[in-house]
Amino acid sequence: MTEPDPAGEQLPATMRAVRLEAWGCPPVLTEVPVPSPGPGAVLLRVEAAGLCHSDLHVMDAAPGTLPYELPFTLGHEVVGSVARVGDGVPPEWLGRSCAVHGIWSCGRCRNCRRGRENYCLSLVGPVGGGLGRDGGLADFLLVPDVRHLVPVDGVDATAMAPLTDAGLTALHAVRTNLGQLEGDGVVVLVGIGGLGHLALQIVRATTGARTVAVDTDPGARDLAVRLGADAVTGDLREVPGLVRDVTGDEGADLVLDFVGAQSTLDAGAGWLTRGGTLAVVGSAGGELTVAKGRRLPPGWTVAAPFWGPRQDLEAVVALARRGAVAAEVEVFGIEQALEAYGRLRDGRVRGRAVVVPGAVQGKVLSAVPTERKMNSIRETVSEEPDHAGPRRRVR
Repeated sequence: MTEPDPAGEQLPATMRAVRLEAWGCPPVLTEVPVPSPGPGAVLLRVEAAGLCHSDLHVMDAAPGTLPYELPFTLGHEVVGSVARVGDGVPPEWLGRSCAVHGIWSCGRCRNCRRGRENYCLSLVGPVGGGLGRDGGLADFLLVPDVRHLVPVDGVDATAMAPLTDAGLTALHAVRTNLGQLEGDGVVVLVGIGGLGHLALQIVRATTGARTVAVDTDPGARDLAVRLGADAVTGDLREVPGLVRDVTGDEGADLVLDFVGAQSTLDAGAGWLTRGGTLAVVGSAGGELTVAKGRRLPPGWTVAAPFWGPRQDLEAVVALARRGAVAAEVEVFGIEQALEAYGRLRDGRVRGRAVVVPGAVQGKVLSAVPTERKMNSIRETVSEEPDHAGPRRRVR
């Protein structure tokens, strides 16, 4: 049984959805009613939904650990086209392809009013779709307000979906520390994985900073070389010397730690120059004790950026449209979503896993820019000069 929507197309009464029904258990693929948007809300026909390691943490959580009520549909990295609008939403939204900003903030608190929705003061429970509220691992997604949508016309939905989380988190970590990257700034990126390789692209596309990439995985180091890092190593002990080689001075202005393990935090704190910043993005359980006049240099800053506001998602979309940032993705149909989660847990996904309802499993899309393309993009995007000079690769 179907019912007509305002645009004249037919919507089914039910849809497929990947839902978490019990803590500590795998999700299930089931059928649920297609929701209807109320005033101010929109219904998206899901075009692509990324899978994230955060989903695994949510599944594995013990009862009472997270402030979420079961059941709910997973999926917080979503791109879809507007299929139906609620009262008060301009009909011009119908049919538009949009990325979903995953933080469903209140829009009223002082942080929201000043564009810091990722630190919304009212978000004390569910964060958004897929994180306590019904998400986009389904045929349709109900979004409570058009404030959470960013049009992505001209950007492939499958490529864009993982950028709504990994790309947004990476860009926010870079943008909030742009002051450290001015002039002859140097940044050390620890972990060239799902977030780190995007951060490297963003740094290269939007600044003239010099970059040192660190990863124990040879494949990740090869990727860092292809993306134009000034120096690459798999040994934490080599970093101070590499920073010295590419700058002629001691210490890094910014360390972006996308791992967050005890070993990387201990090392990263020791790499900072005077006035430098250690930004911890990864959540591998490391701890850092800081105090003035101790091991950290004068003027140190330690930060732990979280996801990113809507304006930063707009910036990610703009970079993706230019081809300045992209992730390698492996596509799965929604019927293979549970298998995809298993492969994600086992580390057997190439790049980012993306579910496309109705897609055939196994398609791999790679749009990661080459170093030559990154240099061309930076000439058109960045207002900062290229201070990199000759590049030295260390493998």
